[in-house]
Amino acid sequence: MQAQRIGLIGSGNMALALARGLVASGRVTAEQVRASDPNEARRALLAKEHGIAVSESNADVARWANVVVLAVKPQMIEPAIASIADALAPDTTVVSIAAGVPIAALEARLPAGARVVRAMPNTAAIALAGATGLSGGSRATAEDLALARSLFEAVGSVVVVDEALLDAVTGLAGSGPAYVMLVIEALADGGVKMGLARDAALLFAAQTVYGSAKLLLETKEHPARLKDMVTSPAGTTIAGLCALESGGVRGSLIDAVERATLRSRELGAQAVARLKKP
Repeated sequence: MQAQRIGLIGSGNMALALARGLVASGRVTAEQVRASDPNEARRALLAKEHGIAVSESNADVARWANVVVLAVKPQMIEPAIASIADALAPDTTVVSIAAGVPIAALEARLPAGARVVRAMPNTAAIALAGATGLSGGSRATAEDLALARSLFEAVGSVVVVDEALLDAVTGLAGSGPAYVMLVIEALADGGVKMGLARDAALLFAAQTVYGSAKLLLETKEHPARLKDMVTSPAGTTIAGLCALESGGVRGSLIDAVERATLRSRELGAQAVARLKKP
């Protein structure tokens, strides 16, 4: 990625995570990354923590870059595109992380021929342990997808999917950290109920979730197999599992992913309506 000039439009948490991951990974130098944001404090944070150049002008960053990352909220995507459209060079790759905004809506507002990649990362990217779904637009090349993959692999794992499945990625991976935090909080509450100090209970809960995920990823075993390894006949684990099944935990998590996916589709439809050309 030595030839890439990466422009971050917006400097929220995901932009900060990308800047940190890209520079820390050695894939790019700080001189290859610039960011824009109207908020002076956010610009100062990026410049101080990561040594990258910052600007108040989206257009200045877009004019300099050959890879532009639209790191803005969905409701801000229209003014963000309007601010950079005239500054983009014809060969610029545009990567959008605006949740729920379809590629067709982005392509309709960007200059003709724009090569668009849509990404759905999650907040675990802040800890360089994110999960990102990628999908290429109608004019995106294999090289564009490879470039986007390289960007997000700096902050975690990446899977390329059909755009129709990005809402499901949103419902599972995008919203998933909130589900897991709820599980960690509940596990810690259980520990407190049974006499553990709050800080110890929270550490045990968080480390157990982290270690279990790491075990699954490293062994590539089916989760049911790893579950059975912990579950002895008439033991403590099967008693706890029975309580979870009685409480409908499995069904509730499946429903959570489904509802979040459907809400992502609704938000996408709203974004299309906003971005339709007059």
